[in-house]
Amino acid sequence: MEYQAKYITDDIKLSCYEDRFFKSDITFGQHMLIWFISGETKIIQADATYFFKKGDIFLIPRNQLSTIINYPKDGRPHKTVVMHLSVERLRNFYRNLDVKPKPPASRKIYRFISHPLLESCLASLIPYFEMKELPENIASLKITEAISILRTIDIGIDGVLANFEDPGKIDLADYMEKNFMFNLPLEKFGYLTGRSLTTFKRDFNRAYNTTPQRWLTQKRLELAHYQFVEKQKRPVDVCYEVGFENLSHFSYAFKKQYGYTPTELLNRLNIIS
Repeated sequence: MEYQAKYITDDIKLSCYEDRFFKSDITFGQHMLIWFISGETKIIQADATYFFKKGDIFLIPRNQLSTIINYPKDGRPHKTVVMHLSVERLRNFYRNLDVKPKPPASRKIYRFISHPLLESCLASLIPYFEMKELPENIASLKITEAISILRTIDIGIDGVLANFEDPGKIDLADYMEKNFMFNLPLEKFGYLTGRSLTTFKRDFNRAYNTTPQRWLTQKRLELAHYQFVEKQKRPVDVCYEVGFENLSHFSYAFKKQYGYTPTELLNRLNIIS
């Protein structure tokens, strides 16, 4: 896989995957504003799946667990302009504004399909990627412009951008039941549930009487079996969607659990000939 990234600053980059899909389970520590130049992206969250293509613009709020799969399309690479909206920068933006944001009713990705103001702002960055460096004040102005446009076209966006709190301690079992398919370090699961790693492991054992690693593997295999039987999905798709990183390891673990491989199961169901 050939990956290239050109940076204007640490907060603005041109991202390009040339030859094949790229998959990652991730949660961002800062908001990500993304404009699609070419390619496609599939983003899977606990309660929704999103598809984005050329011309789409979307915002991924920070601290949201996501499986992100990037694909080249129609012979063109997966190429995007990515702008990071950091907590520090947003604090400075909102410091002198009389804003009392209401938390959003639900956690989601915000889509701004071909919005002319945002597209113009992000497209104007393209020439700068050919420069060796860009003065920090110009980059800062571009990010401020993007934040101002977001606030103009979505009156509820302050509830996301002006929320600077870290995740608080929440019900561990409820969170894990909704998010077990994301392949993240246990430290990150602890942070997102408001716990240190030690406390996370202790509370997890109290809730499930087993280790997180064993429980996660079991839950992912159960979900995979359901996807095969009820939704007739391909092994390569199921593997990445349920939290495995390698198809051969997934097939091995699946056979160890059920006594047959995913392909053998699908053959029994007459899904593939």
